[in-house]
Amino acid sequence: MREYAADPPIEEELNDVLPEAGHTVATAESCTGGLIGSLLTDVSGSSDYFDRSLVTYTYDAKLDTGVSREALDEHGAVSEPVARQMAQATRDAADTTWGVSTTGIAGPTGGSEAKPVGTVYIGVAYAGEWGTQSSYATVERREFDGSRTEIKEQIARRALRKLREEVRAVQE
Repeated sequence: MREYAADPPIEEELNDVLPEAGHTVATAESCTGGLIGSLLTDVSGSSDYFDRSLVTYTYDAKLDTGVSREALDEHGAVSEPVARQMAQATRDAADTTWGVSTTGIAGPTGGSEAKPVGTVYIGVAYAGEWGTQSSYATVERREFDGSRTEIKEQIARRALRKLREEVRAVQE
């Protein structure tokens, strides 16, 4: 599971970045099936900043963790609004600094012309200090190529890189 890893791997970089910032993270994963949480916990010391990973693979699981029925009905599970709500709801339920979410199509089936196999929405939600109105969520859409496991790894590693980018942005 290191085919798409940099040197050092992003999960090791976050082992320095998150504790240094005093930040914590929780994840809500659909298409990555817990891989982001697994990568984070591959690193000793991750318990200092990693709270939980929820695998919300079905519509019902997404509803149970704070995604609105309206977002699922109107946009589908693989969409920007669903990724945003997954990240926000997980951040808030876990009371962490960051929530990270993935929802996409890992393949080899399930794609369409509008959302081909490899499509993913990655959400990152930040909890600013109360009263500062600095909390926000951002979502990016990506498309990856490869086998199911290759796509999952690329998505998980991109989600962690996106988290690192956002942590750096709030520190500036």
